[in-house]
Amino acid sequence: MTRNIVVVTAGLTVPSSTRLLADQIAEATSAQVTARGESVDVEFVELREVASELATFMTTGGIPTPRITRLREQVAAADGLVAVTPVFNAAYSGLFKMFFDALDPDGLTGTPVLIAATAGTARHSLVLDHAMRPLFAYLRAVVVPTGVFAATEDFGSHGLSDRITRAASELAAAVLSQGDYGVGGFAPDLAARPRRTSGTQVESDVTPFGDLLRGHSGTD
Repeated sequence: MTRNIVVVTAGLTVPSSTRLLADQIAEATSAQVTARGESVDVEFVELREVASELATFMTTGGIPTPRITRLREQVAAADGLVAVTPVFNAAYSGLFKMFFDALDPDGLTGTPVLIAATAGTARHSLVLDHAMRPLFAYLRAVVVPTGVFAATEDFGSHGLSDRITRAASELAAAVLSQGDYGVGGFAPDLAARPRRTSGTQVESDVTPFGDLLRGHSGTD
């Protein structure tokens, strides 16, 4: 069975660090899926190429052009999504936001998503958890635990490579397990949860709160 991964990238220039990061994540995800015995088809969506059509969509009451319609259908049909944006003023780009505003409201429900962002400095790294993760939670997507942030100096570092590999592994596992455990393919591993073996012990016989208050005058 061939799994379909759609990579949405909002880089504005050619070449762009955003597309470079998207390429590295796509390659790592493909490797993780194939290592698990499945084939994969990766499709890229360059938002820069549809910027004017997205602006038209937003200013005409949400009437999609034929190309926007195709992209909406492409994303909705994906087994997994990689979403990569440059960071401007501590948030995802306006182009990135316009595209996800243009999707069908239910188009990403249950879809595994890997979020990633690029910026000039590490000061913007909180964009993953403070902006992108809430956006996809609202769209009812299933965001994998590891996000990938890359500042300019991160490219070529082992740290970035390790984060990409970990995030790609999580996305591949989520994509391949869809349907096994319902929406998103995630299931809690209760056996792996640590058991508390020491510390405060709760008495089996707990005095009801009402009994504790009985006879109290109500004054401090």
